[in-house]
Amino acid sequence: MSVKEMIKNEIDKLPENLLPEVFDFIQFLESKREKTLLAKASQELSGASFGKIWDNPEDAVYDTL
Repeated sequence: MSVKEMIKNEIDKLPENLLPEVFDFIQFLESKREKTLLAKASQELSGASFGKIWDNPEDAVYDTL
């Protein structure tokens, strides 16, 4: 049995009044995942721009720190 199936089975056991709370938690997890993906994408996009600043002969002395 997959984890998804186990979760579905547990949800089926819950009383109806707890289902909105489960739904809120699922939305929270999705939001958290989206924020993480957005942060990673931003880091990747800014890497090239910052590379020009970080990788230069004048600042090479800081690379050894």
